Amino acid sequence: MSDRIHDQGGSGRVPLHPPGPTLNPGPSPHVLAQFAAPPRRRLRGGVFGPIGILVAALIGAIVFAYLASALGTSTLVIGSLLALVPLTIVLLAVRWVDRWEPEPRWALWFAFLWGAAVSVAIALVVDTGVQLAVAFATSAGPDAAVQAVVQAPLVEEVAKGLGVLLLFTFSRSHFDGPVDGLVYAATVAAGFAFTENILYFGSSLIEGGGAALGATFVVRGLFSPFAHVLFTVCTGVAIGLGARRTRGPGIIVWFLGGLACAVALHALWNGSLTFASDAVVLYLLVQVPIFIGAIVITVLLRRQERTITRDRLQEYAAAGWFNPDEVDGLATASGRAQAIAWGRAQQPPRTEQVRRFISDATRLAFTRQAIVTGRADARRLADERELLEQVAADRRAIAG
Repeated sequence: MSDRIHDQGGSGRVPLHPPGPTLNPGPSPHVLAQFAAPPRRRLRGGVFGPIGILVAALIGAIVFAYLASALGTSTLVIGSLLALVPLTIVLLAVRWVDRWEPEPRWALWFAFLWGAAVSVAIALVVDTGVQLAVAFATSAGPDAAVQAVVQAPLVEEVAKGLGVLLLFTFSRSHFDGPVDGLVYAATVAAGFAFTENILYFGSSLIEGGGAALGATFVVRGLFSPFAHVLFTVCTGVAIGLGARRTRGPGIIVWFLGGLACAVALHALWNGSLTFASDAVVLYLLVQVPIFIGAIVITVLLRRQERTITRDRLQEYAAAGWFNPDEVDGLATASGRAQAIAWGRAQQPPRTEQVRRFISDATRLAFTRQAIVTGRADARRLADERELLEQVAADRRAIAG
């Protein structure tokens, strides 16, 4: 088989393992007819997406205006530029995790803005309220240790976790399991850490000059850029696990369980920095192993995604939607890379068409996973039909 597209009966074919497997033209009409729900066009994110992003962006403008007044414009700019370093590190890691089944951009933007704006605003409002309440009740100010070990973990993790829960509620089609929860939670946490780092970097510069700023940047920006991510992914992964095991209000139990783990881990982290006599030793003995454990869990979850993709697409192959070699290509990173390379080599290039085919086939596999594990409803069944139609449209687009 050559590396060019063959047109047989009007159906485009492209090898996923050149010069081996080719895109299946799809099942016969009688197989397609078993999916009774009519195809529909989905507005990604529905009404929630644009409204949520707009509201979060407006709150973000208020938060940054507050930071500008508190720190000064020049200090805010310096802090923001430095905060981009750990933010970039975290977002690159999140992108690596999210490569297999990418989440929609609107959902990631909402997650980031929720963390950078709404979560920070909630934390600032609560902190101000606590300080006022303590000031009225006693002449002494709030206890710094209590704030670090109790107030901050509880308030911040609740604020961040609510953003992940909102995404689950309004974007169920894109929230299929623990990896999705990890990606959304990590993005929320990255946004929160970005704004918090601006505040810490700016305060260090004002109070101690360049030396203090440098020390704070090393500790927060280089040694622990994933701190908030490690906390909040507990909530996200728990919601993702719940998405595979329950429907309706039962997800709240999973949310609360994950939130409890996030708060406990956050309190342990802050407590180690507050009470430890040798912070470096504790960092190496406690915090580094936690980070390594999180990496191991993430790798295992990504492998599970590949297994689900293969198992579910094999079911569609049995019905005639894919051929076995094609399933092998879609369920492996090397097969996907070869397919994209094939699309890039065509004239004109068909890279984006191949990427869409891979993306839609993967989403189809996870939609099928929800159906076969007893979480099917009218929306899931309609999603399945829409994605099957989209797979066929992707083939036509590849054929040109």
